[in-house]
Amino acid sequence: MDVEKLTRALVDIESITGGEGPVAHFLADALASAGFPVRLQEARPGRFNVFAAEGTPEVVLSSHLDTVPPFIPSREDEQFIYGRGACDAKGAIAAQVVAAAGLAPELRRRVALLYVVGEEQGSAGARAAGQLGVRAKYLINGEPTENRLVRGCKGALRVELLARGRAAHSAYPEEGESAIEKLIDALVALRALPLPQHPLLGRTTWNVGVLEGGVRANVVPASARAEILFRTVENTSGLLRSLSDQVGDRVKIQVLQDVPPALLATLDGFASSVVAFTTDIPYLTGWGKPLLLGPGSIRDAHTDGEKIAKAELHRAVELYRRLAIRLLQVELQVREEPGILESESL
Repeated sequence: MDVEKLTRALVDIESITGGEGPVAHFLADALASAGFPVRLQEARPGRFNVFAAEGTPEVVLSSHLDTVPPFIPSREDEQFIYGRGACDAKGAIAAQVVAAAGLAPELRRRVALLYVVGEEQGSAGARAAGQLGVRAKYLINGEPTENRLVRGCKGALRVELLARGRAAHSAYPEEGESAIEKLIDALVALRALPLPQHPLLGRTTWNVGVLEGGVRANVVPASARAEILFRTVENTSGLLRSLSDQVGDRVKIQVLQDVPPALLATLDGFASSVVAFTTDIPYLTGWGKPLLLGPGSIRDAHTDGEKIAKAELHRAVELYRRLAIRLLQVELQVREEPGILESESL
């Protein structure tokens, strides 16, 4: 199998979250052609996880099928492949498939492949994957880490701030109550919010990603909302209490998603790093003790110029192969602590 051709083929199939069906069927056919028995799991109507295994797996290579919008078809030059999903995470999928297909038969029977839907929004596929009833020793998750094993990644807390007011004609604002003004006051107050820090993961950060409210400029707005994503470094109970104290009764707070941070395993002989993004790993702990590595840079992901270096793709094939062989020969200790998944390094 050719990792560059497979990457471009995957990129050229639109698979924005919610529409992963076509890419799942394509990948299932490609894996079957490579000799893997394949199972499709319908995680949501029309949305399929792909699982491939010849025997009882000890190591599982995994990533996600979905991308953020908009769809951008592939193109390439001498150095790079471009397009939506090139590095997040279809290049990793291609590299994992090629690595697994190239293993010696006795090793290939001990390795499985799992590709899930919905990682970019809600992790529906990772949540459903546990119903497949498969347990392994190790999970190697593929995300753009510049081909470095990740020692730690931040969690994600997504919240909605909802403000309610009372509509009125804007010529008589005293007869209404502006929900937008309440929301603005709450967001300004958030700038003084004390943010937790972690010695490895660094500081908690936050971003206002969605801001909505009102109907027209001549109407005092009766409702307004914002969605905020915190990149977290610890259990979020304290952060949520601080958030509530900081905004007071100006808005209602609703938690939309809460994914814990993770401290992960590294292996001697593999470069390592720490990242600020979040993955499906907290929902996939039943699949084995987790590691995180993949080609490409997260700074290229979700951009109009998303790309992956061809050299990194080929390097990832070799790294996934080496990791699988190495993990079939070692024992890795892992423990869970409140709000954070922690693995010991080898």
